[in-house]
Amino acid sequence: MLRHSSTILITAVALLCGLGLVMLASTGVWVRDFEGAPYHFVIRQSMMVVAGLVAAFCMAKLPPEWIRKLIPFAYLAAVVLLALCFVPGISKEIYGSKRWIVLPLMGQFQPSEAAKMVIVIAIASWFTRWQTATGSFWRGFVIPGIIVAIPLGLIAAETDVGTALALAVTAGAMMFCVGTRLRYMIPAAIAAMTGAGWYIYNNPNRWGRIEAWLDLENPIHQLDRGMQQWRALLALGNGGPWGVGLGNGVEKFGTLTFAHIDFIFPVIGEELGLPATLGVIICYVAICIGGFGIALQAKNIFERCIALGLTCVIVVPAMVNIGVTTAVLPNDGLPLPFVSYGGTSLVFSLAAVGLLVGIHRRSQVAMEKAFPLGKEVRLAVRL
Repeated sequence: MLRHSSTILITAVALLCGLGLVMLASTGVWVRDFEGAPYHFVIRQSMMVVAGLVAAFCMAKLPPEWIRKLIPFAYLAAVVLLALCFVPGISKEIYGSKRWIVLPLMGQFQPSEAAKMVIVIAIASWFTRWQTATGSFWRGFVIPGIIVAIPLGLIAAETDVGTALALAVTAGAMMFCVGTRLRYMIPAAIAAMTGAGWYIYNNPNRWGRIEAWLDLENPIHQLDRGMQQWRALLALGNGGPWGVGLGNGVEKFGTLTFAHIDFIFPVIGEELGLPATLGVIICYVAICIGGFGIALQAKNIFERCIALGLTCVIVVPAMVNIGVTTAVLPNDGLPLPFVSYGGTSLVFSLAAVGLLVGIHRRSQVAMEKAFPLGKEVRLAVRL
């Protein structure tokens, strides 16, 4: 099964991208301010799929030596782009969050999506250089923690707390698997969770979302901060086991205002039913299996850490999004990878898949060279 990890990964991603385009054709027609261009979102997402496939092909062919040489410059560029989110005239604030910048020729761009890959590769490069010091305090915990903390702090300051928490989980998983001592990680995790809790409690918007999540049946919350999650539950209930049919959902007509972005999963359940929602979950489980299978077969610690981190970068936000849209978690605003509308997210997610496939291809070539006679049959004549 491990030999087919990349096939499993590619199949799951292709199914999710295809489903995303279908659902954008269904939901994008009803987005406010785009009534005159009903297929704006599906057309633009299709263009981003093509761009993402080109990026995936390039990342699959990129030699790991080049990646390690370029990662310091990429890390510096990612930090600068994240800092530009606070520069007037360049940053673009949407719904109170400064997550986007507008650059010439590129248009609107979300730097945190690029920073995800850069952080993962930077941590992998550091631990590859200091493999024998992963258990030490400075080189195994403090310095890699600083590498993560700088871009993570900028992302959190954009009020993109969901992405920051997902990246923190990814970095923690990588450090744990590479051998960082738990006696360093556990106190830091407790301190980070305490700080995050204090920030959320003192932020009226964030704390209001949690209060609404804890009491969604309250009519006051259903018309305010809890409206999205309440309408998502109604959409899932309206769909029932088999759905009401593609295009026949009613919650996308304005009550579920982010049906094409963060809350596309309930629309899938409403229109296509339980088989489609379970299929989406199975696809992410397949991505997890394929990504971890690639990590197990990687020929060195650098590629093994990258495979582990990129798999978490894709799967953790998917888990959070599904948890939010089913009211298991409080509302946060993370998109569903490969399915939700978002060009930056889609391009860099496909680039991550390309890098994973490239790692798997190189590991298979290494195995064939290690066992060159594994598939040969020799015949001898007994005299």
